[in-house]
Amino acid sequence: MNSEHIKLAARNVDLWFGAKHVLKQVNAAFPQNEVTALIGPSGCGKSTLLRSFNRMHDLVPDVRIEGKLLLEEQDLYDKKASVTQLRKRIGMVFQKPNPFPKSIYENITYGLKINGVPAGQHKEIVERSLKESFIWDEVKDDLDKPAMRLSGGQQQRLCIARTVALRPEVILMDEPCSALDPLSTLKIEELIIKLKEEYTIVIVTHNMQQAQRVADKTYFLYLGEVIENGPTASIFNDPKQQLTKNYVTGHFG
Repeated sequence: MNSEHIKLAARNVDLWFGAKHVLKQVNAAFPQNEVTALIGPSGCGKSTLLRSFNRMHDLVPDVRIEGKLLLEEQDLYDKKASVTQLRKRIGMVFQKPNPFPKSIYENITYGLKINGVPAGQHKEIVERSLKESFIWDEVKDDLDKPAMRLSGGQQQRLCIARTVALRPEVILMDEPCSALDPLSTLKIEELIIKLKEEYTIVIVTHNMQQAQRVADKTYFLYLGEVIENGPTASIFNDPKQQLTKNYVTGHFG
């Protein structure tokens, strides 16, 4: 794919937590308006890589990062870069739904206020974001209801709505369905496929079937290294590396 279509990239990235070498010469390129899955056994570096793009390791003691993490051609770790502005461009959805202890409406407007979006635009943005996240019809008459009273699946869709309200360019998802029931998982997967029309999405998942259902491209990581990447169908049906084959066929995990 031509470089102008690459939205997010890692170039020769190494990351250490103290003496522990967690990411080793990682190279990855995430195409615009596609879903890319990061798969691999626990501890292989998937979430560490994902969180690196959102600058979530900044406050962790003894972290050292070498190489380049790029949003298009912007170095995410440039000392002049505003972390607040970067996180506005790169949204994050976590494994466990984390709505604020506020109303549904206030969950969406909280980020708008912080980022200086005029109050007159809030109502329209709230409605649009909830519609984009497939939850508007379920909550439109209860926007003053505490978000914590929503079901787990609804809370996760609300968190996605909170993310898209700021119109990021990239959405990072760290196992967004692992705490959800099958029906809620299906709704989130349908949402992910729809959202790629507007956003570039990178998802960490342990669910091999989920990766095959939602991802255009898949990266397999093992012990901090990228072992193989390519179109999702190729990774699962015709892997080139024996280690990849062993993982996707369930020989280890």
